[in-house]
Amino acid sequence: MLFTEAVPHNHALALRLEEVGATDATVVMPYADVLVGNPETGVVAGGAVTTLIDAASGTAVMAALDAFAAIVTLDLRIDYLRPARPGLPLTARAECYKVTRLVAFVRALVHQGDPAMPVASSQGTFMRVED
Repeated sequence: MLFTEAVPHNHALALRLEEVGATDATVVMPYADVLVGNPETGVVAGGAVTTLIDAASGTAVMAALDAFAAIVTLDLRIDYLRPARPGLPLTARAECYKVTRLVAFVRALVHQGDPAMPVASSQGTFMRVED
């Protein structure tokens, strides 16, 4: 519940936190007509996919930190590998593979049920905000 309460656009996109590990997170975005970027094809807009990846990546970073800290996205590179099939949810699994004193490094993959057929992949960095 905190996942959507703390970040209102996660709630607006109906993002659902499925799983959190020590350094990883899996987030699902259900298909919805309001997310469609191209009405002729029914393909979900890239901005919605970006938000899904950012949410999963940020959650993986939070899981990897030794204590709660505010974080911000420094950089998020996304490669769109194929259009998402209309009508199916999108699943993002992110892994935080390195944490330094201020910066965390994350990679993520988005798929629609088969991780071997990804829709997008990403590489990102997040910064721990200090008081």
